[in-house]
Amino acid sequence: MGSSAWTPTSGFIPLNSALTLIPRLGKATEFPALDRALTEPNGLLAAGGDLSVERLIAAYRRGIFPWYSDGQPILWWSPDPRMVLFPQELRIGRSLAKTLRKDPYEIRCDTAFRDVMRACAQPRRNQDGTWITGTMIDAYCDLHTSGLAHSVEAWQADALVGGLYGVAIGRMFFGESMFAVASDASKIAFVHLVRLLSAHGFGMIDCQMRTDLLAAFGAREIPRQHFAARLAELVHYPHPMLRWPSVLNTID
Repeated sequence: MGSSAWTPTSGFIPLNSALTLIPRLGKATEFPALDRALTEPNGLLAAGGDLSVERLIAAYRRGIFPWYSDGQPILWWSPDPRMVLFPQELRIGRSLAKTLRKDPYEIRCDTAFRDVMRACAQPRRNQDGTWITGTMIDAYCDLHTSGLAHSVEAWQADALVGGLYGVAIGRMFFGESMFAVASDASKIAFVHLVRLLSAHGFGMIDCQMRTDLLAAFGAREIPRQHFAARLAELVHYPHPMLRWPSVLNTID
């Protein structure tokens, strides 16, 4: 596939008058209520703050995520509606199902988290830059070290050919980005991720904004209010997987 499934928009939000309408976060400032997010650009909620593990956890538990480009302050988002996939609603097309049966890649978890992020950060078609900056990579690697950020990787021999990463809190998974340099590699990694989450009782996967790829997998948009209510339940469950399995291909 080779393109990200979890980027909020196809371009970068310029620093314009919209930033004067949202709160600026300080070191100890809490996030504003979700209903204060702007409708244009959709979901822009706050600016500033930092990417500490504590801040990121607080954001995800509220349904807020960072997305910004170099030269901008950290921008925090909570779009409405929200694209989500309920694991039991996963759809697999006939062609991909056939490829899955061939088992062309070894699917691993958490063996190359930083490499997956670096691969996701590579410039995409019709895109001049990336929102996955070096600062963002370092921050999510810290979250990975804390046991909350995870990568699912497609390997061919000793080559990393696709994968994705995201954040797991309680029984909620927040997808961030995916990449592929081999046919269907990220799609196959995604299917194995969904099967793993379903097997361990995860209730919802946050896909942030709508893409045709995720819609084809069965993801759908729901109102932000409904998303936040379900999220509040799921993040308070004990973590069902203290340690993710290193290889996923054996999952039914």
